[in-house]
Amino acid sequence: MQDFYEKELLSKVIAMPANTNPSGNIFGGWIMSLMDIAAGSLAGRIAKGAVVTKAVKDLTFDHPIFVGDEVSVYGSVARIGKTSITLDVEVSIRHNSDEEVHRAVYGSFVLVAIDEKHRPRQITDSKLRGPYCSVVNGFSQLVYS
Repeated sequence: MQDFYEKELLSKVIAMPANTNPSGNIFGGWIMSLMDIAAGSLAGRIAKGAVVTKAVKDLTFDHPIFVGDEVSVYGSVARIGKTSITLDVEVSIRHNSDEEVHRAVYGSFVLVAIDEKHRPRQITDSKLRGPYCSVVNGFSQLVYS
């Protein structure tokens, strides 16, 4: 069983030159997309089906990210409602020249479970509701609109 009030590593990549903006800095939209994909993966497992992103709240960029940095995305459940899941998502980075890890970006993602007609559906397992939960990890289909 996985306790989701503890943060979980959802993805890890290396920032590459293709991920920069015209000024040569890592593009914030690329980081946000990594966070959204990771949030969708975790929420889909919890909802046991398709989810879509409804909102991103308080996205904060605190530390620069450079080409060659190891970028890790972590997530944890903040709240599970009737049809939605709120996740705290953070990006930690390790510069390629040292071992120190820095929290670079964090925010709150709200995702909604949807049915085959792309309408909100209830998260049926009542054990999941509340500020903390446990579920068995499984595979889920991700749908983005």
